[in-house]
Amino acid sequence: MSATLADAVRITLVPSPACHFCEDAEQALADLAATFTFELEIVPIDSTRGARLVAEHRPALNPLVLVDGAYFSAGRLPRKKLAKLLTARGAALAPAEAGRG
Repeated sequence: MSATLADAVRITLVPSPACHFCEDAEQALADLAATFTFELEIVPIDSTRGARLVAEHRPALNPLVLVDGAYFSAGRLPRKKLAKLLTARGAALAPAEAGRG
């Protein structure tokens, strides 16, 4: 059964320019999208909303990553931890869906 958009896990990425952890996180999320279904929103750190999120969550490093609006990580994205969370939330694609690309 596919999750509806309303049921989808929402991941918010707040990257900064010229940040290798940010580039790595974007690539990791693209890779995870082949196995999991989630809604990804990229909010530039220099936007009004990005600045507000950084002020609210005070990450030690960039990028800031939120899952369903809650702090998940800052700095290098913990891929295994995120995959485990997505699995627990039922975001894994069905085998037939995962093979599409």
